[in-house]
Amino acid sequence: MELLHTQNTGAMADLIKSRRSIRQFKSDPVSKELLIELLNVAAWAPTHGVREPWRFILYMEEARDTLAKAMVDTYSAEDRIKYAQKKMEYFLHVPMHLIVVMNEDSRQKQWDEDYAAASAWIQTFQLAAWERGLGVVWKTNNFNYHPGFRETVGVQPGEKIVGLLHIGYPELIPPPRPRKDAQQFLTIHDKL
Repeated sequence: MELLHTQNTGAMADLIKSRRSIRQFKSDPVSKELLIELLNVAAWAPTHGVREPWRFILYMEEARDTLAKAMVDTYSAEDRIKYAQKKMEYFLHVPMHLIVVMNEDSRQKQWDEDYAAASAWIQTFQLAAWERGLGVVWKTNNFNYHPGFRETVGVQPGEKIVGLLHIGYPELIPPPRPRKDAQQFLTIHDKL
């Protein structure tokens, strides 16, 4: 049996290592066709029993205003004064916002599996987007839990927001942040 190489020198390893969370985007539009292509690539992420527990809600073009207002409406009066204008401008500048939701299952094992699958879907989507020159940042904000936000953006009862993805062409690509050697997190059992 041939052993896998321990050096990451392949195209996939390079793609994984080069991907960055992008927070500054160009205002250039992203086509729906490209987004749909990437959704279908990410559909190949691992999913237990091929349950595909995810659903997507896309905000782009003028509809970004609805999403931005729904977010700002969750702020306290003080935070609206401090942050609302800047956040509205940011949300209206980012070309696309994709809300990834999953069905919540009352069975803990299935819930865990579905959350893991939806998270794997997001990572697969990020990598596929990066390969095509698109940047993504995966956000899990407090407003995701606000009933008014959830209702306004179309999240149904019994669904969990796994992430809000901001999507567009990168204006600024941050430098890599160092990672610890994985061996620091590894416990090996090899004897009885």
